Amino acid sequence: MDIKEITHRVEKESLVIRQITAEIEKIIVGQTELLNRMLIGLLCQGHLLLEGLPGLAKTTAVKTMAAAINTSFKRIQFTPDLLPADIIGTQIYRPDNGSFEVNKGPIFNNIILADEINRAPAKVQSALLEAMQERQVTIRDKTFTLDDPFLVLATQNPIEQEGTYPLPEAQVDRFMMKIKVDYPSAEEEKEIVKRTRSGISRNAAPVVEVSALASARETLNDIHMEDRLVDYIVRLTGATRNPAEFKLDIDSMISYGASPRASIWLEAASRAHAFLNGRGYVTPQDVKSMTPEVFRHRILLSYEAEAEGKTADDIVDVLLERVEVP
Repeated sequence: MDIKEITHRVEKESLVIRQITAEIEKIIVGQTELLNRMLIGLLCQGHLLLEGLPGLAKTTAVKTMAAAINTSFKRIQFTPDLLPADIIGTQIYRPDNGSFEVNKGPIFNNIILADEINRAPAKVQSALLEAMQERQVTIRDKTFTLDDPFLVLATQNPIEQEGTYPLPEAQVDRFMMKIKVDYPSAEEEKEIVKRTRSGISRNAAPVVEVSALASARETLNDIHMEDRLVDYIVRLTGATRNPAEFKLDIDSMISYGASPRASIWLEAASRAHAFLNGRGYVTPQDVKSMTPEVFRHRILLSYEAEAEGKTADDIVDVLLERVEVP
């Protein structure tokens, strides 16, 4: 299939995404970057971690996107007293017939909003691990396959806030992207105030069927990506593990580099970024645009870097500036 034909298919399939976007924008003001990344996660079936201060529409954005798709949705509010069984479910003993009955938890839905995920202890957060990676849940001796699609969209407060627990590294790595949510501009905030005052409805209507998303995902696989771009992705990931090999002087800043999941998700996200921009081929700019979100939670900083006030985004900036672009 030539690039012109793929681009034509992309334009046709992107109608689904435009419908979802239009519905979300009726409720959410601004936050274009957040919505763009959420749609990429939806296309790639990748779990997303949204980080930002309270009141920045993280929860509203996730609920609105879920409502715009005709699918099942559940919000789980994470609290310090939450138990793993509250998420995945448990077995209940029936004394009338002496048997155990499985009571399925809220994880058995298509889209899960794990609200303030880092307010629950590690034991509870770890209950999501099997579900997120294997897309299945084990309750006692029974294993249940989760419905397709299955997407976890988690919100978290910045780790400096009171009453938060850092997520285990193994769990963080299972999120395709970590998206930072920032304050709206003055104009956007003015519009938010006006909309709130006028009492505009905050309920999105389902405008897209799940089957339509499946068709868009198939098109993603056909988007043309040259081998040298895949090499570039692997070089970026490799540079987080062995900076010296790429003549980068950031070795002392990194304790652990990105895992192979970083390469897998960056390749998928780059395709989705091209799709959202109406192209049937991937460019180096697509890769660069998606690198911060895919890498920032996978690079573990050293004590030295933290002492100097460096962030994972600073490391990513060095990589994008100095690793050779094809």
